[in-house]
Amino acid sequence: MNAITLPDVAAQESGQTLPLAWVGMQGIAVPLLIDGQRVDALADAGVSLDDGAARGIHMSRLYLELEALENSPLSIRLLRQILQQFLSTHHGISRAASLDLHTHLLVKRPALVSPLSGWKRYPVSVKARLANDVFHVELKIEIPYSSTCPCSAALARQLIQQQFVDDFANKTLEHAEVLAWLGSSEGIIATPHSQRSTAVLNLRLNADADELPWETLINEAEAALGTAVQTAVKRADEQAFALANGQNLMFCEDAARRLSTALRRSSHVSAFDVWVVHAESLHAHDAVAQSRWNWERP
Repeated sequence: MNAITLPDVAAQESGQTLPLAWVGMQGIAVPLLIDGQRVDALADAGVSLDDGAARGIHMSRLYLELEALENSPLSIRLLRQILQQFLSTHHGISRAASLDLHTHLLVKRPALVSPLSGWKRYPVSVKARLANDVFHVELKIEIPYSSTCPCSAALARQLIQQQFVDDFANKTLEHAEVLAWLGSSEGIIATPHSQRSTAVLNLRLNADADELPWETLINEAEAALGTAVQTAVKRADEQAFALANGQNLMFCEDAARRLSTALRRSSHVSAFDVWVVHAESLHAHDAVAQSRWNWERP
């Protein structure tokens, strides 16, 4: 029996002769190796369709190239190799290729004071682009932290001052009595509101970058904010966390500026677009701020 040649409809000519900016697939399940951990991820892979006469691309060729992610640690070199293969398999019809990977990092974090530690999950993405021989990589990192409202803190202090006046008016102050008052709920009658907040960092790496500095960038951002959320804690850690919040009162504007300053100093970053979201405990809406630097698209 003669072998049957299967039709290749994608290789047929398009009847409209119109180029397309991007054609590909989204949400492909892939495993990744990051810092020795195997994690599950979703990939978006595609190329431009610059030959408007071509009916379509060969998506299966892109899919097969993603097998390289299974056995090699994720790196900038690997990302570039995959994109070069995307274009090689679409020679003559595509000049640009992209690969986005969406996953999470598990990073073990120590407690603030005690010897405890625990795992923290950071949603992350890496976006790689190769167009006209120009290659660049962007990272997206979501970082949770705590934010305590400066306005609420000031109002709480005012109420505590007033309560002090009411409780000690026309009385001789005794050190032990004042100390006991400061440690009581009758004295500290108000506390500021705070909330879990999120910083979303979109970062373009330097053109000469040869690594994906996930943990370094997370450390720089958390140090700038000063109130990273914790994992396992004892009471001493909780007290240290309360102190950190009291020493780092911040509106969303303050958080965005702190991150902007830290990232401008980073040796890994050439541009960024930062969003901070404070999920207000006072309001039924969020407070949001954005900071950008050199973020014009290449």
